Amino acid sequence: MGWASRYIARLALGEVVSFRPQGQSMAGRVESGSLCTVEPIDVSRLVVGDVVLCTVRGRQFLHLVKAIRDGRFQIGNNHGHVNGWVTGDGIHGRLVSTE
Repeated sequence: MGWASRYIARLALGEVVSFRPQGQSMAGRVESGSLCTVEPIDVSRLVVGDVVLCTVRGRQFLHLVKAIRDGRFQIGNNHGHVNGWVTGDGIHGRLVSTE
């Protein structure tokens, strides 16, 4: 179970969730401790640049969609690091607002 498991479970039920992630990997786009609201999303509507709550290789991230190819999504942070590729099952929701 990771830091976002409870939010992922609620997103799977169709709920919108809000939380305050910690860390600097998305600084400049999502600041540490800001209130983030994430909604369930049809992955066919995702575009490069969307910020998503996702699971990559068993780890949970609020990171960017860097590329989309053949139904897979490349996930990375706001500083050039790439976490890896996931299918739509690894995308749990899309960031819709930060405060």
